Amino acid sequence: MPEIYYRMTKRVESLRIVENKKLSKDIIILELSGQNRIPEMKPGQFVQVRVEGSPGTFLRRPFSVHDVNYSQNTFRLLVQVAGKGTEILSKLRNGDTLNLVYPLGNSFSLPEKDQRILLAGGGCGVAPLLFLGKFLKSKGIIPDILLGFSSSERVIEYDEYSALGKVFLTTEDGSLGKKGFITEHPVLSSNKYDVIYCCGPEPMMRSVAKYCKENDIKCEVSLENLMGCGFGACLCCVVDTVKGNLCTCTDGPVFNINDLKW
Repeated sequence: MPEIYYRMTKRVESLRIVENKKLSKDIIILELSGQNRIPEMKPGQFVQVRVEGSPGTFLRRPFSVHDVNYSQNTFRLLVQVAGKGTEILSKLRNGDTLNLVYPLGNSFSLPEKDQRILLAGGGCGVAPLLFLGKFLKSKGIIPDILLGFSSSERVIEYDEYSALGKVFLTTEDGSLGKKGFITEHPVLSSNKYDVIYCCGPEPMMRSVAKYCKENDIKCEVSLENLMGCGFGACLCCVVDTVKGNLCTCTDGPVFNINDLKW
């Protein structure tokens, strides 16, 4: 049976900014470390960040764990600047602190070694797929990777993903890779995948889910619902499933598409 990891011990901790790296005009990577050893984390899990100095940002903001380096005691978050809260995060400097609740949520399941795997992501939704790709590679599983962006200027971390498997690109304007959306890339129709892991805008994930259902492919998606607490108390991230209303923050964020009412 595939392994899946749930609900490890949570921490509330202030971590130090090791690096604030700008990838594009509105996407940054925050690398974090602390005095204590970082806990074991699994691909698909996320953190809740408290935004200091923003009176209008009352709730913590959720971010997928993008990458983990246990030997250096660091991990990274991919952040897209989309409002006042994330704008403040983008201005953090090395040595500043950030208060987190982590690790939260469940994780992607681990496939069998002989299965053909595709990681499919769009925009900043590629965030959890780098950690997943590295985790799979450490288990001897080399995935194909299908990434979609609006244009060549929006493509991020191509070299990092290329180190994990063969990368296929789409851009909506055709400026790099195949023109169109990821579901239009021929790699889907020309290869028979056993499992597809997906994260990105909901319309994109729904399209991938539809393709997987039509072709009898196991598919897990990481939902990007708004989350207030991260503990299932505020109920603002409830998603409709065949098992009833479930909280994305505690029962997800990773769901098998067959459990979602899509």
